[in-house]
Amino acid sequence: MAATVVWVALVCFHIVRCAPVSSSDDEFVFKTWMSQYNKSYSLDEYYRRLQIFTENKRRIEEHNAGGHSFTMGLNHFSDLTFTEFKKDFLLTEPQNCSATRGSHLHSSGPYPDAVDWRRRGNFVTPVKNQGRCGSCWTFSTTGCLESVTAIATGKLLELSEQQLIDCAQDFNNHGCMGGLPSQAFEYIKYTKGLMTEEDYPYKAHDDTCKFQPSMAAAFVDEVVNITSYDEMGMVDAVARLNPVSFAYEVTSDFVHYKDGVYSSTNCKNTTEFVNHAVLAAGYGEENGTLFWIVKNSWGTSWGKDGYFLIERGKNMCGLAACSSYPLPLV
Repeated sequence: MAATVVWVALVCFHIVRCAPVSSSDDEFVFKTWMSQYNKSYSLDEYYRRLQIFTENKRRIEEHNAGGHSFTMGLNHFSDLTFTEFKKDFLLTEPQNCSATRGSHLHSSGPYPDAVDWRRRGNFVTPVKNQGRCGSCWTFSTTGCLESVTAIATGKLLELSEQQLIDCAQDFNNHGCMGGLPSQAFEYIKYTKGLMTEEDYPYKAHDDTCKFQPSMAAAFVDEVVNITSYDEMGMVDAVARLNPVSFAYEVTSDFVHYKDGVYSSTNCKNTTEFVNHAVLAAGYGEENGTLFWIVKNSWGTSWGKDGYFLIERGKNMCGLAACSSYPLPLV
């Protein structure tokens, strides 16, 4: 009996040591965070989410004390494990970037040191929020087509992600489970148009296709793929022409990005690992580090008002593996 008591005590001791211990300060921060992001839980779920939140909070604090090129911060994902985050917010279907065969034609340069399409005119729509749906590929697609159409016509429209979720399956896209901008551009080209956000609003879940060709507002003439791993091709396109869609790999250290130039040794740089699609809206340099200016689709409370900077020139996290943009039909 005494041996059993000792064994139970040791087990409990190891459980307590292994589980993160949330202090009263941690719980106060958690409750404040819940209020900020309008979160509510059942009693059991509350303590589970508090534990996850505490783990994330401590990881953020450790990272920020480590002298990295970017800082992390609490955000609306801070009560999620990375496994949960991947399931709800990233591409879950394997992505085949073989469509990137290199139809982009380089210029001879030179290129400006910095480009930001948000400051060149009314060419970039506000940051949107994909919600709990792996539809980032649709937001990268609409973001790019919105910009190239505005550059060509002077008229900036917000275009429909939901049409792509519902209607683009024949082009190897999978709604909330994933897809690629290059394949979405092909869909728009052959379907002859994309409706506006207003006429075909976003629902953040798969639905039946309701595309009405007579209401199409933006069109694709040709799809331009930049040769895989040709990051200077991306620079050339963004400097001279327009923002560019690209895919890359998100790992757990990216979820709580807050500021600075993101760089990681945890991610891979090949096409087989890409799991998120975004929009390169410009580029620049900070303290000697080259970076991309990237529009995300996780809302304006994430990162730098919905944007992030990621290191340029190293194919960071495979960002140059799968990039494209459309030529608009106007």
